[in-house]
Amino acid sequence: MTEDTRPRRRFLQALAIVPASTMAAGAALTQTACSNEAPVARQDNKAYSPTYFSKQEWAFINAAVDHLIPADDFGPGAIQAGVPEFIDRQMEMPYGHGKLWYMQGPFHPDSIPEMGYQINQSPREAYRHGIQDCDTWCKKMHGKVFVELDRPTQEQVLKDVQSGKPDFESVPAKTFFDFLLSNTKEGFLADPIYGGNKGMVGWKLVGFPGARGDFMDWVDQPNAKYPYGPVSISGEKG
Repeated sequence: MTEDTRPRRRFLQALAIVPASTMAAGAALTQTACSNEAPVARQDNKAYSPTYFSKQEWAFINAAVDHLIPADDFGPGAIQAGVPEFIDRQMEMPYGHGKLWYMQGPFHPDSIPEMGYQINQSPREAYRHGIQDCDTWCKKMHGKVFVELDRPTQEQVLKDVQSGKPDFESVPAKTFFDFLLSNTKEGFLADPIYGGNKGMVGWKLVGFPGARGDFMDWVDQPNAKYPYGPVSISGEKG
């Protein structure tokens, strides 16, 4: 994280080569694994009401992701893209319950990354405990919970959490931040049917065409700019 918001946009543009499609497919796997049907995000203009996060947790998520991908001259940010909705929906899916991983002990938190996830908490539990621990730390250090702090202080808190500086009681601070950052990027780039990337703003930013079924006319045109906008799995056009 830096004071300049532009690098946050650059990392998204750098994903245009491969990972954008990977994230779209990955989100589909997250939603459908262990389930016969994935919920489709609402297409109306009614405000989304979280199903997992409490009112206080929802406020934290909105405030945090607004720092991770803020709106700027390049386009809408995480809030406008519906990233909080994406994250909340994920908490009710197999991913949120940790069903995509082996979650039986023993756990070895200090092991090498190749050993996989080594904490006995599902993502939804890590979010709940992480938000609570972060607010406790904020009150101890700054006298207020995260959402009540001014933006510069919120920015510094997120930097501290990212570096693992706070000693959270229930979940490692860095682990909590890694969930938050990864899910924010996924929500910004996943297919809109999963609640985020509303208006396909993430795909438009990186130039990803979405779920178009025919690219034969462009196979023999290297470096030619694709002239058509993105299309969601649902058929919605951006």
